[in-house]
Amino acid sequence: MGSKTDRGGNQDLVLVGEIGAAQGLKGEVRLRSFTQDPADIAAYGPLRDEAGIKTIEIERVRATPKALIARIKGVGTREAAEALNRTKLYVARNALPEAPEDEWYVADLIGLSAVSPGGEVLGTVTAVHNFGASDIIEVAPSDGGTPLLVAFTDAAVPKIDVANGQLVLIPPQEIEAKEDAEDSDAETSCADDSED
Repeated sequence: MGSKTDRGGNQDLVLVGEIGAAQGLKGEVRLRSFTQDPADIAAYGPLRDEAGIKTIEIERVRATPKALIARIKGVGTREAAEALNRTKLYVARNALPEAPEDEWYVADLIGLSAVSPGGEVLGTVTAVHNFGASDIIEVAPSDGGTPLLVAFTDAAVPKIDVANGQLVLIPPQEIEAKEDAEDSDAETSCADDSED
């Protein structure tokens, strides 16, 4: 439904990857790419770290059965590669191509107001996660309660209107049923107390 990019602290930068462990002895690194085609991360030109200070240029990437391996300009030793471990890689938002219709950059979803089909504000989109199966939207409820984690599917998120800053969210039944069950348990508990 959307790409796997994410926004860092700077709203003009979009997270496109993360450097992992050193690979071999000659300065290569494992690379986790969040672009639709993982190898495309090298096509964005120089990338920046989270602070926006350090420029990181990917000279080449190669895919192996287990990982994407990258050569970073100026990194020629294992020690230099290890120093980059866990460095998040960002690109300027305006360097990204326009998203196709019915696809969105996660960076465009963060901060949207999540509303019910009837227009009631449910909260704000704070993150989009992917733990391997599919994307999950995290919504911070307006009332400050526990964040909602909802599958990012057409059924749960039938409408996204980035221009107007909102998406329609249909929480899963089990969340609503849990609240109903708690109310029912409280009523049963009160009834049991009155019988004493």
